[in-house]
Formats: sequence, structure tokens, C-alpha cells
Amino acid sequence: MKIATEQLIKDLTQRTESIISRIELLKQLPLEKLNFKTSITSWSVLECIEHLNMYADYYNPEMKKSIENSSTKPAEMYKGGILGRYFTNSMLPKEKLNKMKTFDDKNPIGSQLGLDVVEKFITQQKELIELMDLSKKINISKTRTAISISKIIRLKLGDTFRFNVAHNERHLLQAEKTTS
Repeated sequence: MKIATEQLIKDLTQRTESIISRIELLKQLPLEKLNFKTSITSWSVLECIEHLNMYADYYNPEMKKSIENSSTKPAEMYKGGILGRYFTNSMLPKEKLNKMKTFDDKNPIGSQLGLDVVEKFITQQKELIELMDLSKKINISKTRTAISISKIIRLKLGDTFRFNVAHNERHLLQAEKTTS
């Protein structure tokens, strides 16, 4: 994947703004509906959102640290990496979502959750937009971030942004399906 860096950041920012708008709509539902589960092993709307909060708790500070420590200059074009493309493509929402096992430390099942989960998510998404804006001053191909499952594996910052947005879209779709 090769794309103008500015275009990539713009697209990811717009998608994140859309996620925030969709979450704002979900926030208006009664708490009982936000905590409703279709089965004992499925996630409620709030559990889907809390799962995303758990990932943002790791990735937002990691991306911020990478941006602050980068001494690179911006590049006109962004070329994604093989591993980043694989992780992002595995997260992209599809017609029928393929089930994936989540790591225990990122599994909110059985949690008692309230609207504060939604507010935290919105705050974290606004932080993500700020991070993407800050990244315009560096090279997002050369700046790397550790991933949550291994400190050894490091993705290009652009791929980390792409993965995060796709992951958010995937679980937002899952949450929306729970309400219908």
C-alpha cells in the first residue's frame, strides 16, 4: 500500500470522527440496552467499547511516546509494511465478522459498566485525532511503535494508526449489531 501521507492521515481522521459520531448516537440508548447481551459469551455494547478503551490505554501513550521521540522529517508518501497490512486487514469489518479470540487482559466480559466507558472512549478517540495531527511533523513510515502483544515487534506508526482505526470500526459495528 502506497498513499500520500497527508491523504492517509486525513482519511483516518475522518473515519475516527465518524466513529465518535456513531458512539454519540449509541450513548443516547438506555443503560439496560447498552448492557444487553445476546448470549452469555457475547459482549454488550459497553463491553465492546470497554475492550477498545483497554487497547487505547496501551496504544495512545505508546504512539505519543514514539511521536515525541522521533527526530524524522515528514515524507510525502507513506508505504505500509507487510506486518501492519496483515494486522490491519485482519481487523477490517466484513459482511460477516470472523470471530477472533481476544487476550484475557483485554476481555471485558462480565464487567459492570456505565456511561463513563463511553465518555472515556470519546476522549481517547479525540486523543487519537490529536496524535494523528502531531504525526504530520514526522515520518510515519520510519517512526515505529511497539504492539500490545510483543515489545519486540514494532510497526510503522502509520500502520499502528491504520490498525487502531480498523479495530475501532470492527468493534463499533459489533456493538451496533447488538442493539438491533
